[in-house]
Amino acid sequence: MDYNSISLLLLLAIVAFLYSSVGHGGASGYLAVMAMAGVAPIMMKQSALVMNLAVSLFSFIGFYRSGFFRLKLFLPFAIASVPMAFLGGTMTLSDSIYKKILAVCVFISIIRLVYQFEENKEPNREIPLWAGLFSGSIIGLLSGMLGIGGGIILSPVMLLMRWSKLKETAAVSALFIFVNSLSGLYGQIHKGGFNLTEDLQAAVIATVIGGLLGSYFGSQKFNSKTLKYLLALGLTIAGLKLLFT
Repeated sequence: MDYNSISLLLLLAIVAFLYSSVGHGGASGYLAVMAMAGVAPIMMKQSALVMNLAVSLFSFIGFYRSGFFRLKLFLPFAIASVPMAFLGGTMTLSDSIYKKILAVCVFISIIRLVYQFEENKEPNREIPLWAGLFSGSIIGLLSGMLGIGGGIILSPVMLLMRWSKLKETAAVSALFIFVNSLSGLYGQIHKGGFNLTEDLQAAVIATVIGGLLGSYFGSQKFNSKTLKYLLALGLTIAGLKLLFT
């Protein structure tokens, strides 16, 4: 394994650590890193979703065991998002359009990663059923099309609308990402089969390790601000590369 491969694995592990610490699977980060490494979009989508499955599951378990998961917050979004994620997974975008939309999601993830929402002390607002179904369907469709779990979009919405507290949001986002990733991956397999190379298998292992550590520190200990800013810088470069190439 050469220096570039080791660097790629290390960066993917750091992405997994930081995203799982806030209840995210990290697919937008993995996709940005793989785009910089020159991985083909079709391989990017499937491998990112596999990484998402492992990391988001570990993240969810960490937050669930700490008592932060609320089923009533999860269901309004998931009911509509899962079938739409499958539908999105069966769709094909041109490489150019795919990279442009992905770049927007990468920039959203940067904002979510760096910006620290303050804990809301007031009681949660009720989630209108129509709002949960509508937002879940849109996020699910986008998730399947791009190969992401949708947590980077869902969690800011939940926090800005004051539908949940910080760690409740992280717990809901983690499971939301898992079910959407599973549905989107199934849609992609249904469309064109499944192929994960040995290099990408190693990448999955690296993200699993990073995700395990991140879920523990995110639910029990702390988040590393310095590493988040460094990662945000790297993702900004990747996002710009996606946007202008």
